[in-house]
Amino acid sequence: MARIEHFNNPNAPLPNSIVVAVTVFVQDEQGRVLLIRRTDNGLWALPGGAQDFGEYITETAVRETREETGVEVEVIGLVGIYTNPNHVVEYSDGEVRQQFSICFRGQYIAGKPTTSDESSAVSWVSQDQLGKLAIHPSMRLRIDHGLDQRSTPYIG
Repeated sequence: MARIEHFNNPNAPLPNSIVVAVTVFVQDEQGRVLLIRRTDNGLWALPGGAQDFGEYITETAVRETREETGVEVEVIGLVGIYTNPNHVVEYSDGEVRQQFSICFRGQYIAGKPTTSDESSAVSWVSQDQLGKLAIHPSMRLRIDHGLDQRSTPYIG
């Protein structure tokens, strides 16, 4: 299913849903960030996705990271909560979702980056390479907050 990200766009369609979703900020021993290239829009992003019924939200973070990257992580903290009403995602099935994403800090446990149906590429990316990648501004905000090692989570 294709998706279009609307960010601070006054002509964006009105949202018709809010879904609890997560992203996971995880670094390897060299400080590189685990990123995927999404198959639905071609942009680079932190791994993540929607919570399933019967899951604790941290289980969602671990599952989505494993499914999209092949990497096992443990949730060790919170980067932030992202709820900007001016960021909506329009899906090809008619859903228009207002952003609601919890970004967790993960610790690498095991596994090698492996693509999936949702990721056409998976890579550990160094900070100096981030500027060369197509990353949505809302995702870049989460990455920057993760890199900043903030003492308190972002709430916004």
